[in-house]
Amino acid sequence: MATPSRVRPNVPREQFAFEYRPETDQSFENALAKARSGERLSVADGVELLVTGTDRTGIDLERKELVLEAADRRRAEVVGDEVTFVANLNNNITTACNTGCLFCNFKDRSEQFLEDSNADHGGFTKTPEESRRIVAEAVDRGIYEVTSVSGLHPAFALDDDHRALLEASDRGDLNYKSPDRYEVDPGTYVEQMRAMSVDDLHVHSMTPEEGYHARRGTDWSYEEVYGRLAEAGLDSVPGTAAEILVDEVRDVICPGKIDTGEWVRAIEAAANVGLPTTATVMYGHVENERHRVEHLDVIRRLQDRTDNITEFVPLSFIHPDTPLHDRGMVETGANVHEDELMIAVSRLYLDNIEHIQSSWVKYGDEQGLKMLSCGADDFMGTILSEEITKRAGGDYGEARSVAEYVEMISAVGRVPVERSTDYTERRRVDPDDTPHGPELGPHADGTPLVE
Repeated sequence: MATPSRVRPNVPREQFAFEYRPETDQSFENALAKARSGERLSVADGVELLVTGTDRTGIDLERKELVLEAADRRRAEVVGDEVTFVANLNNNITTACNTGCLFCNFKDRSEQFLEDSNADHGGFTKTPEESRRIVAEAVDRGIYEVTSVSGLHPAFALDDDHRALLEASDRGDLNYKSPDRYEVDPGTYVEQMRAMSVDDLHVHSMTPEEGYHARRGTDWSYEEVYGRLAEAGLDSVPGTAAEILVDEVRDVICPGKIDTGEWVRAIEAAANVGLPTTATVMYGHVENERHRVEHLDVIRRLQDRTDNITEFVPLSFIHPDTPLHDRGMVETGANVHEDELMIAVSRLYLDNIEHIQSSWVKYGDEQGLKMLSCGADDFMGTILSEEITKRAGGDYGEARSVAEYVEMISAVGRVPVERSTDYTERRRVDPDDTPHGPELGPHADGTPLVE
């Protein structure tokens, strides 16, 4: 018997006048046959697989299993039985942000950070010196990568040249205030990249949204921005801030953010200057299944042009402490069947991206491991600190040891592999060779990272 694909009763699709609808002239059977044969899927095929057939309501559990099986077979053909993870640290610079995304509870209004403000906001801003100390300590413990995704602090500028232009500008639409007006000066993006580039550590930072913030008020291209950041130590770019790459959805959940075209241009520019990128999707809020597949199509066409995306990361919306939930626009996030199908259809649709990630921060350990049989082959990283999901109401932890990875991955019959950010360095981990610690980082020697 079919079960409802939606568990958000106060968000019927009719609430929003979306042009894109999950309706097709295709059949589930045809879409599944194409998926099994490896033929490139159309948007209509993807919709059929996500909803397990548009000729009925709700997700058909028997059909769902057929989609998961096809995705798992594809995963085995493409990457085999290895499950990868990276030893990394999350070092988010600041929570100060005025963008107003309705899915986010990471941010704090930047006015609260001003010297003359008496607000008790509970947020933070780190100086470049603080970032370097935090990262250096983690490098000594064995990490390979620092991931940094931050709010759009008004005092942030790309570098000294950019700050001079912003200080001289009389435009009121640039979201800029001088750093001396704030309790803590975040420095420039270039200074933060230099600070985090410790001993050949891999710096994974500067989302397309941050790239846009780093060129505001100028006629600089994204290539210019990412080129300067690369010279300062940036090694790769996270393809977050993507949410759903369909503007009618973005207009609802993040009207202050860059549009789909800007996001694509930024990622292409990063590729043009030699920086590997990732790509993400955040689903399970106001969008429908057609939007999800349209998003996958944007990513696939982008990868066709650049061949630069190292992994795709489906992120299930965490709802409890977000404005979307507080305003009654959503009641909950995606259900487990939607989560499994999102992983599976991502694997089947993105025939030009090798790695699909399962986020234990979003799904938890048990369901995160289940995703490894739905098409995923990467299990994130140690992260050591994770503020974004936690502040949105997530409760699945902030740190993961190499030993935990080895135990969990081995328990499901797969091969644990420590990897570099771009997957070019890989180390199979022998479950019997204890203790388990990272070995790919600049100071890694196998010592356990997390006790």
